[in-house]
Amino acid sequence: MEHLARLYPDHINELQKRTRAALERSGFEALAIHGGQQLGIFLDDNQYPFKVNPHFKQWLPVIDNPHCWVIVNGVDKPKLLFFRPVDFWHKVADVPSAYWAEAFEIVLIDSPEAAAKALPQNKGRVAYLGEHLDYAKSLGFSDCNPGPVLNYLHYHRAYKTEWEQACMRKANAIAVKGHLAAKAAFLAGASEFAINQAYLSATEQGENDLPYGNIVALNRNGAILHYMHFDRQAKGDSRSFLIDAGASFNGFAADITRTYAREDNAFAELIAAVTELEKSLVAGLKPGLKYAELHHQCHLGIAGILKDFGLIRCDAETSLATGINRAFFPHGLGHHLGLQVHDVGGFMANDYGDREPAPAKHPFLRTTRTVEAGNVLTIEPGLYFIDSLLEEVQAGAHSELVNWEKVESFKPFGGIRIEDDVIVHSDGVENMTRKLGLA
Repeated sequence: MEHLARLYPDHINELQKRTRAALERSGFEALAIHGGQQLGIFLDDNQYPFKVNPHFKQWLPVIDNPHCWVIVNGVDKPKLLFFRPVDFWHKVADVPSAYWAEAFEIVLIDSPEAAAKALPQNKGRVAYLGEHLDYAKSLGFSDCNPGPVLNYLHYHRAYKTEWEQACMRKANAIAVKGHLAAKAAFLAGASEFAINQAYLSATEQGENDLPYGNIVALNRNGAILHYMHFDRQAKGDSRSFLIDAGASFNGFAADITRTYAREDNAFAELIAAVTELEKSLVAGLKPGLKYAELHHQCHLGIAGILKDFGLIRCDAETSLATGINRAFFPHGLGHHLGLQVHDVGGFMANDYGDREPAPAKHPFLRTTRTVEAGNVLTIEPGLYFIDSLLEEVQAGAHSELVNWEKVESFKPFGGIRIEDDVIVHSDGVENMTRKLGLA
């Protein structure tokens, strides 16, 4: 924690600087950043798990306490309205005493009504940032999530401060522990459910702590890109395993994927080939590179692997020109990572809100921005055997370019995805995931 404490003042100074610029551009005097409220379950007296506003948790690592606010103007010491109710049903948050508390003027509140009294009175000059718009308007805020403010903040969120990078390294360290435990459980013959439990135990994070729902897929389930079902029954023939699972630290996310084969076979060789491609793509990240260009290089690489393994009967360029490559690799190469798994701002051309959409041939690419120092990105090439996409190719004009007999031999294994979390520096890249020992 000492390292984080040393980095935190510079983090706050950078957020203050961004706040001043956003306010000068938009004409507001301050921002009222609402941590959020719990959402009730329909016809029930329970609530959904609380998810804090990412704008709020960028300022401080309070991610589990609703009804809090941060009031900032970019000049004065930020004010934190910290919720501490009188409540014997639930655990009440302790009075803040961690290193980050020194950066705030802290006002303790015991109810949302108390928060309303402590908020700025000139709400017409203060922009509300948050999810609960009806509540904000009931408090007197007339400007909620104004575009000029969000455009500026979202664009600059792509540049991670040293404190944010340190938090993401810790999130990766937690996730790597889970991945190693999950691999061991797979090799021991565990079910998808048991593998996920091994992951949760190793990370010491519950499902509500994770930044997204884990994907734990055996055999053909690896061909379902967002497979969220956990089979309780162990498979006697578990031949392949794809896990896409992350972790959180101080509200920042890790997002890591690995694929394994039980035996030393052709699928294991295919995994090795995709892994080498992933490493080369990570090495190719550098300031000034358009991310969409790296995505194109990934498609060429996947097409080359398809050719080398006899899955297609054409060269890489023909595979791209005909579109058959997209049946095997339908998603984007990666995305910005940070306060959210798919962090905002990936399509922003500038901090005024102009957008650069994904290329027409690659509609699922999640960022088109130019890579710059301070960015944190995922790199995640994939190669899958998805029935619905392959059936389209088989029924189309280029069916003869695919070796369908070879495709059938790989279908029982589902698919492959390899994903690392990478910090781009001015003088190179830092692969947080592999640096922590996950091969």
